Amino acid sequence: MNRKLLDILVCPVCKGPLKYHKEQNELVCRADRLAYPIRDDIPVMLEDEARRMSLEEVE
Repeated sequence: MNRKLLDILVCPVCKGPLKYHKEQNELVCRADRLAYPIRDDIPVMLEDEARRMSLEEVE
């Protein structure tokens, strides 16, 4: 994942910061407990495509 792209991307729901989880190939918003997939090196920043995360996953 391109570092410059990671620096400018924010959660489309709350506009908060995202963390890159390399193992799952996802961008995670801890505030909303959403994980946005990355497909073919392109982040899919749609709320409908995001995976809901449990409290344990976020922490």
